[in-house]
Amino acid sequence: MPRATNSPASRKRRKRILLRAKGFRGFRSKLFRYAKDAVYKARQYEYRDRKKRKGQFRRLWIQRISAAVRNDGMTYSRFIEGLKAANIELDRKVLADLAVVDAATFSAIVEQAKSALEKKAA
Repeated sequence: MPRATNSPASRKRRKRILLRAKGFRGFRSKLFRYAKDAVYKARQYEYRDRKKRKGQFRRLWIQRISAAVRNDGMTYSRFIEGLKAANIELDRKVLADLAVVDAATFSAIVEQAKSALEKKAA
């Protein structure tokens, strides 16, 4: 009895891998054996970097907030402490957006944080 290779499914599987490898350099986009490894590795990077992106955005927001707060004569950590004391529950994404787009509103929030810190110290 001849060996059955299930040719249509095998071809479909290989084609799917080669389509995902489109745009890779050299034989990594042409030859199935190497494309398979490249695609598996690329998918690992995709998964890892989706997680890393969240931390990168958080760092960006913190840098923006810190720069805006320093203009008002305060440090980032003291600002966050003041927000907690004033019971202002804005996340870093919103604060960073306010710092960039609406500086007047952000300055008002900084003043509230300063006054909350002074009350806390007294």
